[in-house]
Amino acid sequence: MKKVLISLIVAAVAATALPASAETVVIVSAKNPASRMFSEQAAQFFLGKSMMFTPIDQAEGSAIRTDFYKKVTDKDAGQVKAIWSKLVFTGKATAEPKEFKSNAEVKKAVADDPKAIGYIDKSAVDDTVKVILTLQ
Repeated sequence: MKKVLISLIVAAVAATALPASAETVVIVSAKNPASRMFSEQAAQFFLGKSMMFTPIDQAEGSAIRTDFYKKVTDKDAGQVKAIWSKLVFTGKATAEPKEFKSNAEVKKAVADDPKAIGYIDKSAVDDTVKVILTLQ
């Protein structure tokens, strides 16, 4: 019974982890003049400290979202949600970032809005968006 439980836990963790070869990139519309960004700058948009870009999020609980926030902001999902809740409550933001279920949906939302910024797996990049930061 113990071995079965351990196997199930290992399988669940493996299913939610990003593949070792996956590389997350921060993207903007191909129409946006931005060409490069540092992690610290990206963090400002995704934590509501700057409104120059409109952040587009991956689905809550997704491995890519967890990985992104850990690498860019050094915060977990709960901390980020608390920051946005405070911003909305105090009137410093009107809403939390929009969430999309997949790389394709995030890419389309970013491509359609020159002020949007998002993050996707590098393998999903095409000519409708521009990579401005690659996360290591």
